[in-house]
Amino acid sequence: MPEIILYTKDYCPYCTKIKEYLKRKGYEVTKEIDITNDTNLQMEMVTKSGGKRTVPQVFINGVHTGGCDDTIALDKEGKLDEILKRG
Repeated sequence: MPEIILYTKDYCPYCTKIKEYLKRKGYEVTKEIDITNDTNLQMEMVTKSGGKRTVPQVFINGVHTGGCDDTIALDKEGKLDEILKRG
C-alpha cells in the first residue's frame, strides 16, 4: 500500500473531499496531520510543500501532489496511479 500523508484542517471541505476521493479509488490515508491550531505543523507543511499554505496538502510515497484539485487533476491526466503504485 502507498504511504499517503495529508495535512488538513478540521473545518476544510476540500480535505474531506480528497479523503473520500482516495477512498473511492481504494486507498486509505496513512497519516492525517491536523494543523488547525498548530503553527509549528503549519510551518512544517509550508516548508515541505514548497510554500503552499492552503489545505489539504497531499504527499503520496514522498511525492507532493499538491492540494485536492491538483491531486484530482493528476488522476484525470493518468499520472496519479503511477505515483500510488510506487509504494
